[in-house]
Amino acid sequence: MKNNLFSMVLKQIDIAAKKLNLDENIHVLLKHPERELIVAVPVEMDDGHTEVFTGYRVQYSSIRGPCKGGIRYHPDVSLDEVKSLAAWMTWKCAVVNIPYGGAKGGIKCDPFKMSKNEIQRMTRRYTVMILPIIGPRRDIPAPDVNTDAETMGWIMDTVSMFEGRTVLDIVTGKPVGLGGSLGRREATGRGVMIATLETLKKLGRDVSDTTVAVQGFGNVGSVAANLLYSAGCKIIGISDVSGAFCNPKGLGIPDMLKYVATSKNRLLEGYQGEADDISNEELLQMDVDVLIPSALENQITKENASKVKAKIIVEGANGPTTPEADKILGDRGIVIVPDILANAGGVIVSYFEWVQDIQAFFWDVDEVNKNLNRILCKSFEEVWSFSKEKKIDMRTGAYMLAIERVAEAHKQRGIFP
Repeated sequence: MKNNLFSMVLKQIDIAAKKLNLDENIHVLLKHPERELIVAVPVEMDDGHTEVFTGYRVQYSSIRGPCKGGIRYHPDVSLDEVKSLAAWMTWKCAVVNIPYGGAKGGIKCDPFKMSKNEIQRMTRRYTVMILPIIGPRRDIPAPDVNTDAETMGWIMDTVSMFEGRTVLDIVTGKPVGLGGSLGRREATGRGVMIATLETLKKLGRDVSDTTVAVQGFGNVGSVAANLLYSAGCKIIGISDVSGAFCNPKGLGIPDMLKYVATSKNRLLEGYQGEADDISNEELLQMDVDVLIPSALENQITKENASKVKAKIIVEGANGPTTPEADKILGDRGIVIVPDILANAGGVIVSYFEWVQDIQAFFWDVDEVNKNLNRILCKSFEEVWSFSKEKKIDMRTGAYMLAIERVAEAHKQRGIFP
């Protein structure tokens, strides 16, 4: 299933294009990425032997502005996955109407089996290998799975050494001391929280009576869980790659955050708080009001969709629900807030960071969060209203709005030469 991600992307494009009655010439353009780069990344390991990793960078579309997208380090990284994620970034930037196109990058590796120095050497070599196609006005990378602010600092430093000057705007998600934006680390999870609360508001549900299960306790899931906990929701299920926990009375999210801050590989493994161990599959099937899948792709499939009991799904991860599962969930009346809207908080604040770097004028965290809330609430309202007006689900509505904006840019620019 993992290697069929791009077929999912194509299905989603086809559904939206058909409903938009999109010009076939534009439709066919949208199904092809602009540029795909595969690079060899040789690294001298700590024991002296050389390992060669495979790296990718895909620029799906630059029609609305510079490409934007994260870099992930994971054993399952493939061209198909990176291409799919680059497409989703294109629609994500368009649906929240920021002036970016979509890109994505990754290295096929297992960072948990590498030392910090090996990861740094790999990052710097990968940066040099993709340097011909990235740049502040071309393609601006950011953190993703198993990369973080420190990783972005290494990329920024590598580019700066080649340029002979400090290039702050080459990446976003950097440490604040190196031109990063306040609020960037929490932005994706904060956006998931905003999307969840907006959905509850639209459905007339009381936040304090809302139960939530969150799959994934990394940067996105942990922040979303903590913010929803603070807002009054009862978080009764949490999982990460090491296991899953539940407590019908509510989990102590602050206590779990303290635990992972010092645990091995920042995982929940070994957590001894007031919680029962369950499987990841059981977490997805918990009887909750809101399910937030914030792990990896293809978590809700045609095999388990009929067992999902949540009334609302807010997609913190990219592509967690397959098209087949989408139909099953939709037929059951489950409201899905799609990934390209729900987890757009990260790219919105990345945009803010890029603007701050260009201007060399930095905002306080309240201004960052205020503007994030403004853009995401406006975009949510547009997708919700459009979906109700057209009598379609939110995913189709979000894709239609996004694809229409990208298509319009193609029409206005034409085809060179």
